Amino acid sequence: MWNLPNLLTLLRILLIPVFVAVFYVDAPWAAYAAAAVFGAAALTDWLDGYLARRWSQTSPLGAFLDPVADKLMVAVALVVAVQADPRVLMALPVMVIIGREIAVSAVREWMAEIGDRAAVAVSMLGKIKTTVQMISIAILILRESIFGPWLYGLGVALLYVAAILTLWSMVLYLRAAWPSLSGAKQGE
Repeated sequence: MWNLPNLLTLLRILLIPVFVAVFYVDAPWAAYAAAAVFGAAALTDWLDGYLARRWSQTSPLGAFLDPVADKLMVAVALVVAVQADPRVLMALPVMVIIGREIAVSAVREWMAEIGDRAAVAVSMLGKIKTTVQMISIAILILRESIFGPWLYGLGVALLYVAAILTLWSMVLYLRAAWPSLSGAKQGE
């Protein structure tokens, strides 16, 4: 249970309050430090899964905690990004992304309950969505950086790309789960 992949997942959860605290520090370096904390958390997301598979250290605790840690960090980062830039332009994709995470988590939980979780396994599109989402959030956290306003505009544009990928992947998850959700599998 206390293997390195699980410890990295727990570290990601522990980094959430650190991220929030650093994000709200009133200092010129705060945005860079918050982006670095978020970036470290995003890297542990990739690394813990890679190590768990590579070292055959997958566990029920890791399978449970990993998606929880991911969703908590992303939701918190998106909420603080919207708080820092409270415009509809920011709120819309954030609502889509957080809403999708709740809906897909509910579908996955229900599918697992009926013994059909494999039908809604993480896809390559989901991994691409997560990558675009993490990059966009890291850029948005930087806010007004030394790189100028164009970088923030890129972050917003990537957030919209992530929201579109989010909706697309949700449709694919729902399509895969539809036979179970609609009761069509009962007649087999």
